[in-house]
Amino acid sequence: MEVFEKSNVLRMLSEVISEGILVVDEQQMITASNTTTDKMFGYPEGELVGKPLQLLLPDKIRNHHTGLANNFMTEGKARQMGKGKDLVGRRKDRSEFPLEISLNPFQLRQKKYVLALIMDITEQKKAKEAMDHWFRIFDESLNEIYVFDAESFVFINVNRGAQHNLGYSMEELGQMSVMDIKPALTEEVFRRLVSPLLSKRKEKVIFETIHKRKDGSTYPVEVHLQLSLLGKQEVCVAIVLDITERKNYTQQLENKVEERTQQLKQALQAEKKLNELKTKFLSLVSHEFKTPLSSILTSTSLLSKYIETEQQDKRDKHIGTIKSKVKYLDNILTDFLSIERLDLGKVNYSMSPFPLSKLINEVVYDSNMLLKEGQRIQYPENIDGIEVEFDEKILGLALSNLVHNAIKYSPEDSTIELVVSKENGHLYIDIVDQGLGIPLEDQPFIFDRYYRASNVLTVQGTGIGLNIVRQHLHNLNANVTFKSELGRGSTFTLYIPINNKENEKNITG
Repeated sequence: MEVFEKSNVLRMLSEVISEGILVVDEQQMITASNTTTDKMFGYPEGELVGKPLQLLLPDKIRNHHTGLANNFMTEGKARQMGKGKDLVGRRKDRSEFPLEISLNPFQLRQKKYVLALIMDITEQKKAKEAMDHWFRIFDESLNEIYVFDAESFVFINVNRGAQHNLGYSMEELGQMSVMDIKPALTEEVFRRLVSPLLSKRKEKVIFETIHKRKDGSTYPVEVHLQLSLLGKQEVCVAIVLDITERKNYTQQLENKVEERTQQLKQALQAEKKLNELKTKFLSLVSHEFKTPLSSILTSTSLLSKYIETEQQDKRDKHIGTIKSKVKYLDNILTDFLSIERLDLGKVNYSMSPFPLSKLINEVVYDSNMLLKEGQRIQYPENIDGIEVEFDEKILGLALSNLVHNAIKYSPEDSTIELVVSKENGHLYIDIVDQGLGIPLEDQPFIFDRYYRASNVLTVQGTGIGLNIVRQHLHNLNANVTFKSELGRGSTFTLYIPINNKENEKNITG
């Protein structure tokens, strides 16, 4: 009865423990195995009993293992199998896995047996390989990596990159603290830097400082500091970048910026003087000649009323020529004055709602008098009912300028087309001509003041109009753009905000 009870207790214990248990006799036949062993090797419960031990061994070690097993039976001492070697077992499906085995010989009824405690160490093996992998990354990194105690700041581990840069061995660094390599930081200052990590207010602290090598030389570094645990010990992990090249580049850049700044200041001073001279000149010309030119316009208008002589038609022709030239000069002077007011910021804008059709009718009516032989202006469709809230005078100026340019640079018997559309809160007015077009190399500069395209230098013009239009529109949060192809004409587009209340607020505020 007592033997039976002991047998049951042993059987129960073998099933409870986490290790696999395997009992092998002198002939290396399996006489017993617990459930853990069966599952570990992929066999149904009890199937291993009576099978040769070699069934669980990889093919390449079976012959060698037989001799080792015989020697162990003769020696008869408990020990760990294959210490220092990578042991491998084979499952029923012929897959292999790493394991550890402890061997315990015993005798029962004059027969020798070996009890093997088996552990599947697959997960431990993976963990060790991962650990080895990360340690290699740590040790082989070209950046400096330090691990030090969060309280004493004494180094615990330092990678090879840091050892190389500093010139110290790991044995030397193991006797040193952070303060020994950071001459620019006192312990008090460094504790303040680390305190946000220790109090969990921050996960990372980044700062720049100086590192001192063993030979006394120094170099600038950027430190990325984090808190971690080494077992139960709180440690700091510092990844340190040598920023010598960055500092040198920054210094060179700062020197270059300073040099360019001085050059710019000199250029701005020269430009300022030039603008002052130009402004004075334009103001003088405008005020000295605008009034008499207006008188000439009035006189020529009266002269056209004298029709008593037979040569009146010739007189009218010359009078018309005078009017045209005087009007042209008057427009130039008006443009010069506009430039002066824009440069000085003295333009006052008046925002008000008005019908778009009214403005276009006025522009087209005035422009019809400038049309060449056979030219026509195609009126835009579907604009009745469109109301614009904008500076009516400025929009009229912009539209007139673009239509007049289209007439000037288009041939006879051509059409200037006006197209109006609305999209995304903007009103789009396209002025499309079939004229000379703008050379590609001139297009980036077409809105620059006094600039004229290379293919129209023989045509009258000052290069002022487009610049004035763009400045006015930009001041009103509007815009003008263009597309052009040499010899095939141009399309200039006005972009006008439809709801301009916020714009009015910005301008008047």
